[in-house]
Parts: sequence; C-alpha cells; structure tokens
Amino acid sequence: MRSPWKVLTARGRAFVVLGAVVAVAGVLLGYEDVTRIGLVLLALPLLALLLVPRRTPKVRVLREVEPVRLSPEERGTVTARFTNVGRRSTPVYLAEERLDPQLGERPRFVLPRLVPGEEKRLRYTVRSRHRGAYHLGPVLLRQRDPFGLTFLTLQLSSTAEVLVLPRLHLLGEGRVRGTSRGSEGEMPQMVALHGEDDVSIRNWRQGDELRRVHWPATAHRGELMVRQEDRPARRRALLLLDSRDGAHPGSGVRTSYEWAVSALASVARHLVADGFVVHLLTDTTLREGTTDHPVDLDVALTALARVQPDQEARLDRLAAAAAPFTTGGVLVIAAVVADDEESLRTLAAIRQPGSRALAFVLDPERFGGGARSRRSDREAAREGERRGRRRAGAGADAGAEGIGGAGAPGGETARHRELAPTAVLADAGWQSVVVGPHTEIPQAWASLTATGGLVGTPR
Repeated sequence: MRSPWKVLTARGRAFVVLGAVVAVAGVLLGYEDVTRIGLVLLALPLLALLLVPRRTPKVRVLREVEPVRLSPEERGTVTARFTNVGRRSTPVYLAEERLDPQLGERPRFVLPRLVPGEEKRLRYTVRSRHRGAYHLGPVLLRQRDPFGLTFLTLQLSSTAEVLVLPRLHLLGEGRVRGTSRGSEGEMPQMVALHGEDDVSIRNWRQGDELRRVHWPATAHRGELMVRQEDRPARRRALLLLDSRDGAHPGSGVRTSYEWAVSALASVARHLVADGFVVHLLTDTTLREGTTDHPVDLDVALTALARVQPDQEARLDRLAAAAAPFTTGGVLVIAAVVADDEESLRTLAAIRQPGSRALAFVLDPERFGGGARSRRSDREAAREGERRGRRRAGAGADAGAEGIGGAGAPGGETARHRELAPTAVLADAGWQSVVVGPHTEIPQAWASLTATGGLVGTPR
C-alpha cells in the first residue's frame, strides 16, 4: 500500500505543513482561534485520505480493434468497453490507456461513474509506421478529491494487442518459375484424388471412360479400377529469413531486417497468388517446430509481423533445417545478410542440382553507411534490368549463365567474384541480388527472377 504522504498532492502537503505550523503557533501564542484554523487546515487532507478509496475498482475492460490487423500508416479504431462487475458504484476517474510510443500518444478520457452492471464504451485511434505486435493497456485510473488534496493512481491489468503487418509491395503479374526436379517441380505427375501421394489408381465411377481402366489393378482387386488423371504437382517454396541480431545494421524503418521482412512478406503474397504452397523458415518457426507445416497467407503475414532479430540466431541452423526441403526440389527464397562468408557457404551448400534457389543479399555496408547507398541502388536496378533484357533477347539458358555456372562468361565471373562474400552463392548456383536501404523491393524481385543467374549491383 502506498504511503499516505505520497498520495497527497503538492497542495495537500502544503495544507498539512501549514496546518501543523499554524496550530503549533496558536498553542504557543495562546490564540485559540488560530489553533482552530490550523487544525482545520490539518484535518482537510486527513479527511480526504480517509474518503478516497484505495482499492482498484472491479471494472472489466474489453477491447476491440477494427480492423483486426493493420498495415503500416493505417489508422485503426480501438473500442474499449468498461463494465462495472462489482457491487458498488465507481467514482469518476481520469483514465489513461498505456500504449507503445509507436502507436501514438496515450489517449486520456474521463471514465464516468458506473453503477453495478453498467457499461461504458470509449473509442480512440492508433497508427504505427512500423510492423509488429503492440500491447494495449493496462489502463491507469487517476482520482482527485474535490479540493485537489489527494491524487490516487490505480491500474486495470487487462491488456490487448494490435498487430501491424509488414509493408507489402506488388511484385508484378509474372508467374514464378519453379524447379524442374522431384515432386515439387513443374513436371506433371500422377496424383491421387484426395492428396499428393504416390497413389494413382482409384475405383471406377459412373461416367469414367473404359479406356482409362487399369486392368492389372482390376484383376488384382476384383473390381474396376481406373487411372487418375494427370495434374501438375503443387509447387512449393521455402522462405528463409536471416534473423541474426548482430548481422543486421541500420536504424529506423530502413533497417536491413525490416527490408528483409517486407521483401519476404511481399514474396509470400506473390507466391500464394501464383499457386505455391509456402513454408516459412525463421528461428521462431524452427524452435516451434512449425516449419514443416505449409502456411496460408494470413498465417505467414502474422508470423512475419511478430518476428524479431534474435541474438542466438544462427544461419547454419537455418541451413540445416532447409536442407531436407531442397532434396525434394522446393524453390528456396532467402533474405540473408552478407557479413559472414562461412555462414553463407553453409547456406549455399543446401541447393541441390536441378533445383532453384534465390537470395536477397543485404549489404551491411550500405545499410550502415547510407550516404552512397541511394545512387548505387538505382544503378543496381538499371544494371539488373539491362542484363535481364540482354539475356532474354539472346535466348540464353538460365542454367548456362547462372552465377558461377559452367557457361558463365569470364568477364561476368570476374565481376561476380568482386561481390565476395556473395560469390559463394554464385558458385553454388544461386541467383541473387545485392540490395541496400533504398533498393525498391519490386525492382529487386524483377532483377532476381530475370532470365539468367545472378543480378548483382556495382559497389
């Protein structure tokens, strides 16, 4: 319980001190009227202390956020419903909602007297420039007596959450080329009616053509069996996020980590719209064991909205978790910081021959330097577009002109070597693009998926 002296305001403390001095002076001087005035001044704050309730009122707080998930810079409306669940009426309070500073100023409002069972709704708006999960609450209740002698602060512990999604960018309408090997490729294969397993035979149904009857299976089972129609296999993609806290430089909204999260969120939306089954690989999903489970777009965006850099994150652990996916021909798209050549070498090794792996390579010097990044990023985008047009016009094979591939011209190989340590990705057949804080994500994606291998940027 708080000390009574701390509950008094500056005015209340002045009344106590002044009352005590006047009362003592009246006694010493023999003036009874002066003594009475001193006692009155001393009694007022003491009476206020006795009358002010110090227990937190039994008020239930429920919050509703509309819309449930916000985009950066989008305004959301929070409706707070205060309900008196106690047996006594509550006094009038000055209420203040505690918010993360990213959501704006703390809303303050007057909470009127509530009789038992009465409900009061109060609304305020929130907005954030940054993605993340932000807490609403608790609510602080402040009460003063009519004379302003006491000031009491109580707290309603109820909280809620506002989820701000990563920034999403349109990546164009072009389809993404998957891999050409395994069950995850673009080659059609026989699949079952109720799943993507190896079964390709089912029972005959009314309307099936007799030319589709599978006679060996019919003789074996004693009933008509037909071949399932060929359908393309579902294409799968693995999105890998480098969350090493010490590797990501920058500050504010242009940190390398925020760039990477926004890029993968945009890619996730693009791939889902293109019919891909998406898996998300971060240190969080690795700890929770959810990487193996496909995620829909809502789940992917929610996970990327909550993810944060981790001091214990290691790229080699992510690479080890991604390796089983690549054996099946899954398209790998990574957002990785080029600060540790050994870790990049471990990541590069997961790509299997015939599979496709793409990487947004974040340059720590650009995100940390900033002065020369804008010009170099623009030149990078132009160079990537020119290189893609040249290769598309020449009809060159992507595998032959891949980074560090056998068919890469000597000049191109020399240029890729200059982008060390990202050259280790080129040597393993990855397609990558080096990005900075001012690199536009749609341009980086266009360069990354252009015909050919690596689309680098000049230093």
